[in-house]
Amino acid sequence: MTLDDQKLEPAPEAGFSLVPVLAALTRARVDWRAAHHRATTPGGRELPAPEAIERIVSGLRGALFPMRLGPSDLRQESEQLYVGHTLDVVLRDLAEQVALELGGRPSEADPARQAEIRARAHALVRSFAQSLPEIRAQLDSDVLAAFGADPAARSVDEVLLCYPGMGAMIHHRLAHRLYALGAPLIARMISEAAHRATGIDIHPGATIGAGFFIDHGTGVVIGETAIIGNGVRLFQAVTLGAKSFPTDATGRAIKGQPRHPIVEDDVVIYAGATVLGRITIGRGSVIGGNVWLTESVPPGTHVTQAHLTRATQPGAGTE
Repeated sequence: MTLDDQKLEPAPEAGFSLVPVLAALTRARVDWRAAHHRATTPGGRELPAPEAIERIVSGLRGALFPMRLGPSDLRQESEQLYVGHTLDVVLRDLAEQVALELGGRPSEADPARQAEIRARAHALVRSFAQSLPEIRAQLDSDVLAAFGADPAARSVDEVLLCYPGMGAMIHHRLAHRLYALGAPLIARMISEAAHRATGIDIHPGATIGAGFFIDHGTGVVIGETAIIGNGVRLFQAVTLGAKSFPTDATGRAIKGQPRHPIVEDDVVIYAGATVLGRITIGRGSVIGGNVWLTESVPPGTHVTQAHLTRATQPGAGTE
C-alpha cells in the first residue's frame, strides 16, 4: 500500500467546547459557597495553601535538625545564622497561613476585624515558636527510643534520616502543637503530608508521650483522641481506632468525643493488632500480632490470639 492508497482521517477540530463546562463549574462553585455560607466577594484565597504548609514544614525540619535535615551545603560555622533566618521566614509564612485559617483574607473589608485576626495569628505562632525547643527534645527521645529498640539501626543519624516512623513523628510533634493552639486545619494538612509520604496516619489531636517508636510503620493508624504514654512501641499495621461513636439527632457524628484507646507507658503492640474504643492498655503490657482488642487490660498483661495472661514477675510485661 502506498501513501496515495491510504485514507487519511480528517484532522480533529482544534480546541474544545469549554463554554458549557465553564458554566457548569461556575454553577457548582456558586452552589457550594451558598450552601456552606462562604464569601462570594472578590479577593484572595480563603484557606491555607497545601504547598505553603509543606514548604513551612520543610523549613521547620531544617531548623530543628540543621546539620542533618537542613541544606546539603550547610556548614557548622553558619548553622546558627541558618536556623535564625529560616525560622524568621517560615514563622512569618506560618502566621499568614494561620490568619487564613482563622478567617482573615487579604481583601477583607473590615480593617478592625482583619487586624484582630492577624494579632491572634501572630500570638498563636509566637506560642508555637516558643515550644520548638520542647518539640526538639521530644524528637530526640523518639530517635533514642528507635535506636535502642531496633537491632538493625546502626546509628541515631540513620534513624533520623531513614526511618519513616521518625519522619511521621516530626510532622506529628509539629502538628499536635498547632492543633492544641487552635490551628486544626493546618495541623491536619501537616499530618496528611506525612501520611502520604510514609503510610502512617496519625491524627494531630492524638497525644503521644516521649520515646515513641513506630517500627517499619506502614499502615499504622492512630485516632484523634488516642492517648499514648512514654516509651511505647508500635509495629506496622497497628490500629488505635474507634469502636463506635455517638451521633446527633440527624445521624451525624458528634465531634471530639473520647473514642480511641489509652495506651500507658512501656506498652508494645505488635504488627497487625487492632485496638478499638476508649479502653486502657495497662503499663508494660504486650499486645501480640493480629490481635483484635476491644476491652481494657491491666498492667503487665500479655495478649495473643490464643490467650491472655497476666504477668506477675518483676519486670514482666516488656520485651
